[in-house]
Amino acid sequence: MNDSTGIDFGPLTALIGVWKGDKGVDIAPEPDGEETNPFFETITFLEVGGVTNAESQNLSALHYHQIVSRKSDGAVFHNETGYWMWDAENKTVMHSLHIPRAVGLIAGGTYNGEKDADGRIILKVMAKLGDKNWGIIQSPFMRDKASTQSFEHEIIIGNGKLTYTETTMVDIYGKVFEHTDQNELELT
Repeated sequence: MNDSTGIDFGPLTALIGVWKGDKGVDIAPEPDGEETNPFFETITFLEVGGVTNAESQNLSALHYHQIVSRKSDGAVFHNETGYWMWDAENKTVMHSLHIPRAVGLIAGGTYNGEKDADGRIILKVMAKLGDKNWGIIQSPFMRDKASTQSFEHEIIIGNGKLTYTETTMVDIYGKVFEHTDQNELELT
């Protein structure tokens, strides 16, 4: 799956472009339980190109920027940037992300051509605090007050649509909370 530059982005090729969706639901922790926020968002995936690591690993990379706004008032409540990378030799998909709360992670997963019944590509990545391969790093404040314990992200792409579900386990307010996000977006 090569793009116009001739670089093999593998299963990430289908992500390239600008995606918009207004069916999002965010379930976030609050001191007294949870808060549900319907949202709309834009995710832009741009080609970075080929990247070589230590003269032996060849990756293809996309940079992305995600802006998420509440439907209730239009306020941006999530701004995320990072990279999606494809290691064709090892059939590995990697997702690095950073949010302006002093939290970052590198999630990964194997891709062996998984598709759903409609022929859409399925990408799954995960990271876990303390994992030696796919880990999470956070500032001392976040570690002590709202520690991210794990992260799972699934994207299904095809037929001009991108759907995702994301689960982040957060230790906050004296309990571990399952923070979830999901949406369906269309390629514009």
